[in-house]
Amino acid sequence: MSPSDRARRFLAGQSLLVAGACVVVDVLAFVVQGLPPVTFAWVVALLAVIVADALLATPTRWSGWVTAAAVAVNAGCGLLLGGPPSLRLNEAGVLVASYRAGAWLRGIPAVVSLAVVIGGIVAAFHARGYPLDWYVAIAAIKTGLVPWVVGRYTTARREFLDELRRQAEQEERDARDAVSRAIATDRAGIARDLHDVVTHHVSAISVHAGAARLRLAKTDADPAALLSLRSVEEASRSALGDLRNMLDVLHGVRSVEQLGLADIDNLLHGFRAASIPVRLHITGEPFVLPPAVDIALYRVVQEMLTNALRHGDGGVITVTVRYEAAAVEVATLNPYRASGPVGDGGRGLAGIRNRVHALGGRLHAGPSAQGRTWSTSVSFHLPELT
Repeated sequence: MSPSDRARRFLAGQSLLVAGACVVVDVLAFVVQGLPPVTFAWVVALLAVIVADALLATPTRWSGWVTAAAVAVNAGCGLLLGGPPSLRLNEAGVLVASYRAGAWLRGIPAVVSLAVVIGGIVAAFHARGYPLDWYVAIAAIKTGLVPWVVGRYTTARREFLDELRRQAEQEERDARDAVSRAIATDRAGIARDLHDVVTHHVSAISVHAGAARLRLAKTDADPAALLSLRSVEEASRSALGDLRNMLDVLHGVRSVEQLGLADIDNLLHGFRAASIPVRLHITGEPFVLPPAVDIALYRVVQEMLTNALRHGDGGVITVTVRYEAAAVEVATLNPYRASGPVGDGGRGLAGIRNRVHALGGRLHAGPSAQGRTWSTSVSFHLPELT
C-alpha cells in the first residue's frame, strides 16, 4: 500500500470516528432533554439528527452539502417539534460541519457555507421562539464562525508547513546539485592538469629514454644500461596508461578496462626488467573476483612493490597470492633497511589502508620479530562466493 493510500484510509477512519462521536453526543442530548412523550415527529427528528451526523463521515469534497444538511436539520427539526427555546438537536454535528467547511472548501463555496451556517443557526433559534438579540448573534458566532475560522487556520497552517517542507527539499536538491557541479568542475580541472602537465612530462621521459637507448645501441654501451633505459620506456608507457585510466574516471568514463590480479605477471615483469628480484607464489584455485576488489588488489600489489623498492635493501621481494573458498589474500615480504620507516607512517601504506578498508578488507603491515624483513598482507573475505 502506497503512503497516499494509507493517508486516505487514515483520514477516512478519523472521519468515521468523528461522525460516530457526534451521533452519540447529539442522540444522548436529544433523548435526555425532557421532551414530551415519543411521537412520530420526535422519531423523524431523531432519525434526521442521526443521518445528518452520519454524513460527516463522507469524503471532504462533499463538505458544502454536509454543512447545508446539518444546518437544515437543526432548523427544520426545531420547526417540526415546536420545542422550547432550550431544545438541543444536532449542535455537535453543526460544529464539526462548520469546521469541515472552513478546512476543505475554497473561494466562493467556503464563503457561502459560512453564510449558510450562520443563517441556519439564526433561523433555528428563531424557530424555537428566541428573539433576534445579542444572545442569538453570539451563539451564531460561537457555533458557526469560530469552527469555520479554526478550520481555515488549520488548513492554512498545514499548507504553510507543506510549503516550508517543499522549500527545504528544493534547497537540499539545489545544494546537492551545487556540490555535484563543484565536484565535476574540480575533476575537470584535475584532469586538465594531469593531461597538460603530467602526461606531457611522462611522454617526454618515454621519448628521451627511447632515443637514448637507440643511440647507445649503436655503441659499445653496457647492456645493463640499455636494459635500464628500456625499463624506463616501459614504465613510462605503463604510467601513461594509468594516467589515461585516471582521466577516464575523472570524466566519468569507463571505456578502458581496469587491471586486476590476472595482470600481475605483467606488473612483476616490469620490475624484473629493471633488475629488481621479485618472486611470485600463487596458491589455491583462482576465481573471478568482484571488479572493485580485483582492481584494488592489483593497485595494492603495485603499491607494495613500490614501497619495498623504496624502503628495502635491494633483496628479493616475495609476492604471495592465496585463493581460498571464500577469501583471497595478497602478501609481500622483503628485506628492509633498519633506518627505514617502521609503523603506520607513510603515504603509500596509508593509501593501501584507505583503499582496503573502503572495500571491507583487512590490512596487516609491520617488521618481523628480528626486524630484518617487512611484511604486508591484505585479505578480503567474500562469503557471497561460497
